[in-house]
Amino acid sequence: MSNTYFRFKQFRIEQDKCAMKVTTDACIQGAWTPIQQSVKKVLDIGAGTGLLSLMLAQRNKDIHIDAVEIDVAAAVQAMDNVAASVWKERVQVVESDIRNYTPGYKYDLIITNPPFFNNSLLSDKASVNAARHTLSLPYEELQEAIAHLLDDVGYYSVLLPYTEYQLWKDMQVKQGWHECGKLSICHRPGADVKRVVGMFCKKLAIHSQEGTLIIKETDGQYSDAFKKLLAPFYLEL
Repeated sequence: MSNTYFRFKQFRIEQDKCAMKVTTDACIQGAWTPIQQSVKKVLDIGAGTGLLSLMLAQRNKDIHIDAVEIDVAAAVQAMDNVAASVWKERVQVVESDIRNYTPGYKYDLIITNPPFFNNSLLSDKASVNAARHTLSLPYEELQEAIAHLLDDVGYYSVLLPYTEYQLWKDMQVKQGWHECGKLSICHRPGADVKRVVGMFCKKLAIHSQEGTLIIKETDGQYSDAFKKLLAPFYLEL
């Protein structure tokens, strides 16, 4: 049974009301996604527990984050997690369908850990299906929302399984987007890539970052690279 909470060094995530719990992959995305000096306004699409928003808020004291979540229970939980943090003045949780979300301004950075699977078996729980599958937000509609809400010189970060990422990247390239950063995630040395954190932009000329992160060594211990990346967040590091 999953824990009802996940404690980090500077905040705590309650997750009993959310279908999707805190994952290692999401923590990697929150810790790795670059925050350029020009970034002031950030949008977290599909905020869930509020994990990514709080990680970014911890990393940069000058950004304001809007966290949009369509699921009512998850949005309430994210609001509670944010309210219990020291960054509550800089993170606003909004219960909304991103396709109908109109903040009145554009964002410098968008981060999203979207529904992963297009064709996999469905759960018998509707909330889990909405969180894991593209039923409620197909990739095309998510991309349209990003294009509409992102500033012309902004960029976004997306976390997807390897195969899904290839589909996503192909779609972006066809629509004129450029991959401006990529982190491939492997469980152990020699293992296949499990997840990919990708960054995309249209006009921003930033140095492209690309690498591979191995979570654990063959002896089961966290790799040095993983420990360095997550040390500001994980209690045991």
